[in-house]
Amino acid sequence: MAFESSLAFGIYSQTKQFLQVGSHSKQPQFSVIFPSGAFAGAIISFILCPSELVKCRMQVQGADSLLPGSRRYAGPLDCALETVKNERLTGLFRGGFTTFLRESMGNAVFFSTYEHVRYHMHRKLRDSSSGVTGLVDMGIGIVSGGLGGIACWSAVLPLDVAKTKIQTAPDRNHTRNPFRILKSIYRRSGLKGCYTGLGPTVVRAFPANAAAIVTWEMAVKMLGIRHD
Repeated sequence: MAFESSLAFGIYSQTKQFLQVGSHSKQPQFSVIFPSGAFAGAIISFILCPSELVKCRMQVQGADSLLPGSRRYAGPLDCALETVKNERLTGLFRGGFTTFLRESMGNAVFFSTYEHVRYHMHRKLRDSSSGVTGLVDMGIGIVSGGLGGIACWSAVLPLDVAKTKIQTAPDRNHTRNPFRILKSIYRRSGLKGCYTGLGPTVVRAFPANAAAIVTWEMAVKMLGIRHD
Protein backbone atom coordinates (compact mmCIF):
# COMPACT_ATOMS: atom_id res chain seq x y z
CA MET A 1 0.00 0.00 0.00
CA ALA A 2 2.90 2.36 0.75
CA PHE A 3 4.39 1.79 -2.69
CA GLU A 4 1.00 1.92 -4.41
CA SER A 5 0.00 5.21 -2.74
CA SER A 6 3.36 6.81 -3.48
CA LEU A 7 3.10 5.79 -7.13
CA ALA A 8 -0.52 6.93 -7.45
CA PHE A 9 0.10 10.41 -6.05
CA GLY A 10 3.32 10.78 -8.04
CA ILE A 11 1.78 9.78 -11.37
CA TYR A 12 -1.28 11.95 -10.72
CA SER A 13 0.82 15.02 -9.91
CA GLN A 14 3.11 14.63 -12.91
CA THR A 15 0.25 13.94 -15.33
CA LYS A 16 -1.72 16.90 -13.99
CA GLN A 17 1.26 19.23 -14.46
CA PHE A 18 1.76 17.94 -17.99
CA LEU A 19 -1.89 18.43 -18.99
CA GLN A 20 -2.21 21.94 -17.56
CA VAL A 21 0.93 23.36 -19.19
CA GLY A 22 0.06 26.81 -20.52
CA SER A 23 -3.06 27.12 -18.38
CA HIS A 24 -3.18 30.02 -15.93
CA SER A 25 -6.49 29.15 -14.32
CA LYS A 26 -6.38 28.65 -10.54
CA GLN A 27 -9.68 26.80 -10.54
CA PRO A 28 -9.61 22.99 -10.67
CA GLN A 29 -10.08 21.83 -14.26
CA PHE A 30 -12.14 18.69 -14.59
CA SER A 31 -10.66 18.03 -18.04
CA VAL A 32 -7.22 17.83 -16.40
CA ILE A 33 -7.97 16.24 -13.03
CA PHE A 34 -10.23 13.41 -14.20
CA PRO A 35 -7.88 11.93 -16.83
CA SER A 36 -4.86 12.43 -14.54
CA GLY A 37 -6.55 10.45 -11.77
CA ALA A 38 -7.76 7.79 -14.20
CA PHE A 39 -4.26 7.36 -15.66
CA ALA A 40 -2.71 7.02 -12.20
CA GLY A 41 -5.32 4.41 -11.26
CA ALA A 42 -4.79 2.48 -14.48
CA ILE A 43 -1.04 2.20 -13.86
CA ILE A 44 -1.27 1.10 -10.23
CA SER A 45 -3.92 -1.52 -11.07
CA PHE A 46 -1.16 -3.73 -12.49
CA ILE A 47 0.56 -3.66 -9.09
CA LEU A 48 -2.58 -3.98 -7.03
CA CYS A 49 -4.13 -6.94 -8.84
CA PRO A 50 -1.66 -9.66 -7.72
CA SER A 51 -1.39 -8.33 -4.16
CA GLU A 52 -5.17 -8.05 -3.78
CA LEU A 53 -5.70 -11.52 -5.21
CA VAL A 54 -3.42 -12.95 -2.53
CA LYS A 55 -5.08 -10.82 0.17
CA CYS A 56 -8.60 -11.85 -0.83
CA ARG A 57 -7.76 -15.56 -1.01
CA MET A 58 -6.07 -15.46 2.39
CA GLN A 59 -9.05 -13.63 3.90
CA VAL A 60 -11.71 -16.09 2.75
CA GLN A 61 -9.88 -19.39 3.30
CA GLY A 62 -11.65 -21.59 5.83
CA ALA A 63 -14.30 -18.96 6.51
CA ASP A 64 -16.12 -19.00 3.19
CA SER A 65 -17.41 -21.66 0.82
CA LEU A 66 -15.71 -19.91 -2.10
CA LEU A 67 -12.48 -21.81 -1.30
CA PRO A 68 -12.16 -25.50 -0.41
CA GLY A 69 -11.98 -25.88 3.35
CA SER A 70 -9.20 -28.45 3.11
CA ARG A 71 -6.68 -25.95 1.75
CA ARG A 72 -4.81 -23.60 4.06
CA TYR A 73 -2.16 -21.19 2.87
CA ALA A 74 0.83 -20.86 5.18
CA GLY A 75 1.21 -17.19 4.25
CA PRO A 76 1.06 -14.67 1.40
CA LEU A 77 4.12 -16.10 -0.36
CA ASP A 78 2.71 -19.61 -0.18
CA CYS A 79 -0.58 -18.37 -1.62
CA ALA A 80 1.21 -16.61 -4.49
CA LEU A 81 3.37 -19.66 -5.28
CA GLU A 82 0.38 -22.02 -5.20
CA THR A 83 -1.51 -19.69 -7.53
CA VAL A 84 1.37 -19.67 -10.02
CA LYS A 85 1.75 -23.45 -9.70
CA ASN A 86 -1.92 -24.17 -10.37
CA GLU A 87 -2.87 -21.30 -12.68
CA ARG A 88 0.49 -20.18 -14.08
CA LEU A 89 1.76 -16.60 -13.79
CA THR A 90 -1.38 -15.22 -15.41
CA GLY A 91 -3.34 -16.58 -12.45
CA LEU A 92 -1.97 -13.75 -10.30
CA PHE A 93 -3.69 -11.32 -12.64
CA ARG A 94 -7.12 -12.90 -12.46
CA GLY A 95 -9.56 -10.01 -12.12
CA GLY A 96 -7.08 -7.64 -13.73
CA PHE A 97 -9.64 -6.01 -16.01
CA THR A 98 -12.01 -5.39 -13.10
CA THR A 99 -9.16 -3.99 -10.98
CA PHE A 100 -8.22 -1.74 -13.90
CA LEU A 101 -11.79 -0.39 -14.12
CA ARG A 102 -12.07 0.04 -10.34
CA GLU A 103 -8.78 1.88 -9.95
CA SER A 104 -9.05 4.13 -13.01
CA MET A 105 -12.64 5.15 -12.22
CA GLY A 106 -12.05 5.30 -8.47
CA ASN A 107 -8.97 7.50 -8.63
CA ALA A 108 -10.60 9.80 -11.17
CA VAL A 109 -13.56 10.30 -8.81
CA PHE A 110 -11.31 10.60 -5.75
CA PHE A 111 -8.99 13.28 -7.12
CA SER A 112 -11.85 15.20 -8.76
CA THR A 113 -13.76 15.33 -5.48
CA TYR A 114 -10.65 16.16 -3.47
CA GLU A 115 -9.50 18.99 -5.75
CA HIS A 116 -12.91 20.67 -5.99
CA VAL A 117 -13.71 20.43 -2.27
CA ARG A 118 -10.19 21.65 -1.41
CA TYR A 119 -10.47 24.63 -3.78
CA HIS A 120 -13.85 25.81 -2.51
CA MET A 121 -12.94 25.32 1.17
CA HIS A 122 -9.74 27.31 0.66
CA ARG A 123 -11.73 30.16 -0.86
CA LYS A 124 -14.08 30.23 2.12
CA LEU A 125 -11.63 29.72 4.97
CA ARG A 126 -8.10 30.73 3.99
CA ASP A 127 -8.60 34.53 3.94
CA SER A 128 -10.51 34.62 7.22
CA SER A 129 -8.03 32.39 9.05
CA SER A 130 -4.64 33.75 8.05
CA GLY A 131 -3.28 33.42 11.59
CA VAL A 132 -3.71 29.66 11.76
CA THR A 133 -2.90 28.67 8.20
CA GLY A 134 -1.35 25.34 9.15
CA LEU A 135 -4.40 24.16 11.09
CA VAL A 136 -6.74 25.36 8.35
CA ASP A 137 -4.77 23.49 5.69
CA MET A 138 -4.84 20.32 7.79
CA GLY A 139 -8.58 20.65 8.39
CA ILE A 140 -9.21 21.19 4.69
CA GLY A 141 -7.04 18.17 3.90
CA ILE A 142 -8.99 15.99 6.32
CA VAL A 143 -12.39 17.01 4.93
CA SER A 144 -11.45 17.00 1.23
CA GLY A 145 -9.51 13.75 1.48
CA GLY A 146 -12.21 12.04 3.51
CA LEU A 147 -15.01 13.10 1.18
CA GLY A 148 -12.89 12.06 -1.81
CA GLY A 149 -12.50 8.60 -0.31
CA ILE A 150 -16.23 8.24 0.34
CA ALA A 151 -17.08 9.41 -3.20
CA CYS A 152 -14.52 7.03 -4.68
CA TRP A 153 -15.75 3.91 -2.92
CA SER A 154 -19.41 4.81 -3.36
CA ALA A 155 -18.75 4.89 -7.09
CA VAL A 156 -16.69 1.71 -7.47
CA LEU A 157 -17.77 -0.63 -4.66
CA PRO A 158 -19.86 -2.81 -7.03
CA LEU A 159 -16.72 -3.37 -9.13
CA ASP A 160 -14.82 -4.30 -5.96
CA VAL A 161 -17.52 -6.84 -5.06
CA ALA A 162 -17.26 -8.35 -8.54
CA LYS A 163 -13.45 -8.37 -8.37
CA THR A 164 -13.47 -10.28 -5.09
CA LYS A 165 -15.81 -12.91 -6.51
CA ILE A 166 -13.62 -13.31 -9.60
CA GLN A 167 -10.40 -13.62 -7.61
CA THR A 168 -11.71 -16.07 -5.00
CA ALA A 169 -13.78 -18.34 -7.23
CA PRO A 170 -12.35 -21.92 -7.04
CA ASP A 171 -13.48 -22.66 -10.61
CA ARG A 172 -10.86 -21.57 -13.14
CA ASN A 173 -13.57 -21.26 -15.79
CA HIS A 174 -15.65 -18.91 -13.66
CA THR A 175 -16.68 -15.84 -15.65
CA ARG A 176 -14.34 -12.88 -15.35
CA ASN A 177 -16.84 -10.41 -16.77
CA PRO A 178 -17.66 -8.01 -13.89
CA PHE A 179 -20.86 -6.78 -15.54
CA ARG A 180 -22.20 -10.32 -15.91
CA ILE A 181 -21.42 -10.99 -12.24
CA LEU A 182 -23.07 -7.76 -11.10
CA LYS A 183 -26.11 -8.54 -13.23
CA SER A 184 -26.40 -11.90 -11.49
CA ILE A 185 -26.01 -10.29 -8.05
CA TYR A 186 -28.60 -7.65 -8.89
CA ARG A 187 -31.13 -10.28 -9.96
CA ARG A 188 -30.58 -12.21 -6.75
CA SER A 189 -30.13 -9.45 -4.14
CA GLY A 190 -30.94 -6.15 -5.83
CA LEU A 191 -28.82 -3.01 -5.59
CA LYS A 192 -28.08 -3.81 -1.94
CA GLY A 193 -26.20 -6.92 -3.01
CA CYS A 194 -23.98 -4.91 -5.34
CA TYR A 195 -23.03 -2.68 -2.40
CA THR A 196 -22.22 -5.44 0.06
CA GLY A 197 -19.84 -4.07 2.70
CA LEU A 198 -20.65 -0.41 2.02
CA GLY A 199 -20.87 0.49 5.73
CA PRO A 200 -17.39 -0.73 6.79
CA THR A 201 -15.90 0.57 3.55
CA VAL A 202 -17.20 4.11 4.07
CA VAL A 203 -16.18 4.07 7.75
CA ARG A 204 -12.65 3.13 6.67
CA ALA A 205 -12.56 5.39 3.60
CA PHE A 206 -12.90 8.72 5.40
CA PRO A 207 -10.04 8.48 7.94
CA ALA A 208 -7.76 6.48 5.61
CA ASN A 209 -7.98 8.93 2.72
CA ALA A 210 -7.98 11.96 5.01
CA ALA A 211 -4.71 10.71 6.52
CA ALA A 212 -3.26 10.05 3.06
CA ILE A 213 -4.07 13.56 1.82
CA VAL A 214 -2.80 15.33 4.95
CA THR A 215 0.43 13.32 4.83
CA TRP A 216 0.86 13.99 1.12
CA GLU A 217 0.31 17.74 1.48
CA MET A 218 2.69 17.92 4.44
CA ALA A 219 5.35 16.01 2.50
CA VAL A 220 4.92 18.31 -0.50
CA LYS A 221 5.44 21.37 1.73
CA MET A 222 8.47 19.87 3.48
CA LEU A 223 10.07 19.01 0.14
CA GLY A 224 9.36 22.46 -1.26
CA ILE A 225 7.28 21.15 -4.14
CA ARG A 226 4.66 23.44 -5.65
CA HIS A 227 1.13 22.14 -5.16
CA ASP A 228 -1.59 23.99 -7.05
